[in-house]
Amino acid sequence: MESEEEKGGDDEEVMSEVHLGCPPSFSGPYISVFTVSGILDVARNLEFDADGDLLLPRRTTNAPHSRDGLSVKIQHNITSSISNVGLQVWKAELLLSDFILHRASCSSQLHGVTALELGAGTGLVGLLLARFANTVFLTDHGTEILDNCAKNVQLNFGSLNYQAKIYVRELDWFNCWPPKTKIEEAPCTQKYSWTSREIEDAENASLLVAADVIYSDELTDAFFSTLETLMSRGSTKVLYMALEKRYNFSLSDLDVVANGYSHFRSYLRDEDEIESLQSVSMPNFVGKRMDISQIPQYVGEYDRGPDVEIWQIKYSRSKQEASATLG
Repeated sequence: MESEEEKGGDDEEVMSEVHLGCPPSFSGPYISVFTVSGILDVARNLEFDADGDLLLPRRTTNAPHSRDGLSVKIQHNITSSISNVGLQVWKAELLLSDFILHRASCSSQLHGVTALELGAGTGLVGLLLARFANTVFLTDHGTEILDNCAKNVQLNFGSLNYQAKIYVRELDWFNCWPPKTKIEEAPCTQKYSWTSREIEDAENASLLVAADVIYSDELTDAFFSTLETLMSRGSTKVLYMALEKRYNFSLSDLDVVANGYSHFRSYLRDEDEIESLQSVSMPNFVGKRMDISQIPQYVGEYDRGPDVEIWQIKYSRSKQEASATLG
């Protein structure tokens, strides 16, 4: 295990644990098929009561099981540089996919929403969301990653029966929100640029999702900077964020620590901390770790392990709002 001081730069090749069964010598993009099974069809013919709970139809003796099996094709790389980790599929991405599918099959909470995926990478989570959302923005940074994400949208047309309009868009967290808009005179060179209407739609999104975007303190800072601006505009939003704790030996601590995770937690206030806030005007991200023990594994089989988590994150400007958020 390497120390923090011995880590390589952006040119270092890394491999997701999800890809361990893939041929390591394979050059170029690799297409994996993820089988989604054991879920109710979340896109069609569902009815809900006044509280948003799913109404399960009675099944006659000879009626078939109302279960929906899907195959999702995802183009990805087996390895990548650290700056291009969005070309790979990561464990937290699979967990967040399971979480979204479970929520959508149990209630109407996510149906018909406008959703924005931050750091979409391969786009797996957003593609599954597109089965029951109204609009989905898949956002990331870098032409290679965005091209790969767009390819995955194309690979799954028909098989996933998209209900939503899907937009693959560039979003660099190191630049201030809102992103620059498309120049009408040269649209062909800006295929991942935003229009003014799309920015307005994104600001009025009610659902944000992100998976495995916590691995660099600098990137975490940029992520929360973008998140604060985005969540303070337009409609009230909730972020569901999946992550994996990553441990390294730290010479300064002389211990194996998850400093990246600690830095992420420093941005969040939970129920216990809200009561001790000194300033009622201080902006806050209010976080609650979700119980994932009851979420089935719909997207194939993978080892979740003890270090993957999902957080519900909301934004508030005051102690009173924070209390209401978690109430």
